[in-house]
Amino acid sequence: MVLSAWCLSLILAYPQPTEAIEARPTAEALLNAMDQNMTFESRTATLTMVVEGTKRTRRYEIKSYGRGLDVSAMIYLSPARDKGTRMLKLGSDLWIYMPTVDRVQKISGHMLRQGMMGSDLSYEDMMSSIELRTRYVSSITGSEIIDGRDCWILEMNAKDDGVTYPKRKAWVDKVDSIALKQDLFALSGMLLKTWTMSDVKEFKDGRRFPTKMVITDHIKKNSKTTLLFTGMTFGVDTPREVFSKRWLERR
Repeated sequence: MVLSAWCLSLILAYPQPTEAIEARPTAEALLNAMDQNMTFESRTATLTMVVEGTKRTRRYEIKSYGRGLDVSAMIYLSPARDKGTRMLKLGSDLWIYMPTVDRVQKISGHMLRQGMMGSDLSYEDMMSSIELRTRYVSSITGSEIIDGRDCWILEMNAKDDGVTYPKRKAWVDKVDSIALKQDLFALSGMLLKTWTMSDVKEFKDGRRFPTKMVITDHIKKNSKTTLLFTGMTFGVDTPREVFSKRWLERR
């Protein structure tokens, strides 16, 4: 999962360390290494999402759950006005439950391009990782140092015009297979968003995870969203009910 939603996955999961890739790999091999890093049985995490805009800054506390790459759930713990809001991702489907309207709604169509809770992370960003291999032609174009780490430069160009970001560029750590920086472009070449991932920490089981992620929307003036992971546990026994639509409306 190179990009954006890897986001939900990044809000929801992460990696086993890999050995450095000395010779230039194929784009497919690099994507496979990144996917392998994201493989896990189960995981829980707590995180803070800080949304900075021109007029105000909003702060959210979130609890998330993940199982594999395609199943995840999250619940907002604060602020009070959003407490109890829940999201569920099952494969290519995404639902949200908002206590203020007391109903479950499937996120689809134009709604996918809206920012999650007004952030710079769109619902479509959270879903797009599944389509990267089938909808883009990928190639490794070189290497560059990012934050002191040697990275492969991975470029992706869309096969058709049905995607939000016709061009993507990622800088992938050669040792950890973590995309430390990602640029997302429009068809015209205009830079739309930039992702950066930093503060990589090693957990007890040897996993390495970027605990700080920043999404900058270059179209919105002075707009930035920061994800700060404050806790993470792998191999937990999450009740299966959490990954069901029934859980969305549980009081």
